[in-house]
Amino acid sequence: KGTTSPLVSIAKNMQSFVSVRPNLRNRFASYLRERLFNLDLIERLIKSNALDFIGINYYTRNVVEVKGWGLKSLLLDTGYSDKSNLKKNYMGWDIYPDGLYELLIKLKRYNLPILILENGVCTEDDDLRWNFIQQHLRHIYQAICEGVNVKGYIYWSLIDNYEWDSGFGPRFGLIEVDYTNYKRTPRQSALKFSSVCKSGQLE
Repeated sequence: KGTTSPLVSIAKNMQSFVSVRPNLRNRFASYLRERLFNLDLIERLIKSNALDFIGINYYTRNVVEVKGWGLKSLLLDTGYSDKSNLKKNYMGWDIYPDGLYELLIKLKRYNLPILILENGVCTEDDDLRWNFIQQHLRHIYQAICEGVNVKGYIYWSLIDNYEWDSGFGPRFGLIEVDYTNYKRTPRQSALKFSSVCKSGQLE
């Protein structure tokens, strides 16, 4: 009595697939990657009535520049994102908030609530971190204004963490960790994000 049932979903990592040149091969490869990487599992789970909401992780885009018609090329060939004017994180990934908006608009057709469960940037530049958060929140708001049922947003990560094969180098945290003594210090981005969460206002 007085309790609610838990909601069930997954956290699906998604990317925005962007063709370097809009030729037929690149457009077909982008379509294939979006279907197989972003949407196939989601659609299978929806058909099985296994999702209460769609949970997505979003960090960057995938730059598509295909060199041949073979399946390996269509699914794996990439272009050189360093030729773009986009800012990049510590690991060289493009910062591309437009991609999150584009994904949200595409997911709208499934008529399920959407939670962004991971979205973050590894950088030593906390101004860049705050700009990353601001821009992604603006694009989420734009999607909401267009009818997308976004229910929540979680920044990755609360504290600096061990990042897979990159170790402790990448700094994703809203809170800085000094690995010599494990002291934790909130960054300015943490304070600014906290203010947005409390007020519901994004300057």
